[in-house]
Amino acid sequence: MTVVGLSCYVEPASWGAWHVEAAVLPRWYVDLLQEAGAHVVLLPPDPNASAVDRLDGLVLVGGADVDARRYGREPDATADVPREARDASELALYRRARELGMPVLGICRGLQVMAVAHGGALHQNLPDVDGTCVHRERPGEFVDHGATFVAGTLGGEIFGVAPVIVNSSHHQAVSDPGSLTVCGWAQDGTIEACEDPSEAFCLGVQWHPEHPERRELDRPLLTRFVQAASEFGARR
Repeated sequence: MTVVGLSCYVEPASWGAWHVEAAVLPRWYVDLLQEAGAHVVLLPPDPNASAVDRLDGLVLVGGADVDARRYGREPDATADVPREARDASELALYRRARELGMPVLGICRGLQVMAVAHGGALHQNLPDVDGTCVHRERPGEFVDHGATFVAGTLGGEIFGVAPVIVNSSHHQAVSDPGSLTVCGWAQDGTIEACEDPSEAFCLGVQWHPEHPERRELDRPLLTRFVQAASEFGARR
């Protein structure tokens, strides 16, 4: 049994008669991993990352902007209200997973958390960066655009080196990958994917493979990740 942890977040939520803060995650992420053959555990913000020790793989999901103070900058006026507990938790989860050599997949914000953990930094507002295309017209909507991957990388092995179409919904992006290796670029030069080539699977993507319309297109990505998680679990 391959068990994968999905980071989730605490936000105001409503259902039935209840209007409270809740640990939440779009079901798309759960479906994505279950369809790929993994058993899923949700990981709400927690300063103690020891839960990772019981897992076979870790997925860091999308969501609110990473606090710019985590990479030594002042937050831009366009930035989301900081989710300090979530930032601290996901950085701790990622670092513990790396200590264990555990497979990690970062999605959108998850890629950005990875870059920050490796000493990198982010563009805080892509519309302010000259030459970039639209990566999000408005919150909650997706924009399709082209991307290419680098030969000889894990990203290139999974997706090939011919141009592909990916879906975006973000206004921030990695500007400096730190010690990660860039393995994919959007058509406008925005960093689209990063990896650590020293690991069997440590890859972050800026797009959203959890979207139902992406499931078939991104099946190779999830198959490879769950396979790596299964192999990691078997070695423990």
